[in-house]
Amino acid sequence: MIAYAITDPTTLDFNNLSIDLERFSKRADMIVYRDKTIDDYSTRAKEFIKSAKGYDFDKILIHQDIDLACLLKADGVHLTSSQFGSIVKAKFFKLFTVVSTHTLSEVKEAEKLGADMITFSPIFKTPNKKEPKGLKVLKEITSRTNIPVIALGGVLTDKQIEDCIKCGAYGFASIRYFA
Repeated sequence: MIAYAITDPTTLDFNNLSIDLERFSKRADMIVYRDKTIDDYSTRAKEFIKSAKGYDFDKILIHQDIDLACLLKADGVHLTSSQFGSIVKAKFFKLFTVVSTHTLSEVKEAEKLGADMITFSPIFKTPNKKEPKGLKVLKEITSRTNIPVIALGGVLTDKQIEDCIKCGAYGFASIRYFA
């Protein structure tokens, strides 16, 4: 099972970066630096990648920016559901490629284009997101694809994680679980 930490400004404080990365590393196998609020993302991303490499993460990813992921020697990139056209480029540069998906057709497209893994969301109720898909839809998705599916969205408890795994998810991703 993969435990995938998605950072945001509420869970990652650059004034306490080593403390936060230590906390993440105790519970997460993979981590992505994601911050949609900052103007100078690349400077923070550079600091994040450099620091995160000092911890025992299997994969350290950058959000959305393939060129920056290559420049900083990140393990991979997490693409949004509007970046399917970038999957081939990410794979050309040998980046581990995760893609956000919300429908079966998106899952199939990501698989066809060669993504390594997908997140499927939202599974449970989560702030500022559409209605949750639920476990029944998650089970249907995992049964209809060969690509590893990571359950995302409102995953906050060990019970929810267990339920997602029972539905065939390869793992889970969360922001708030790792806070």
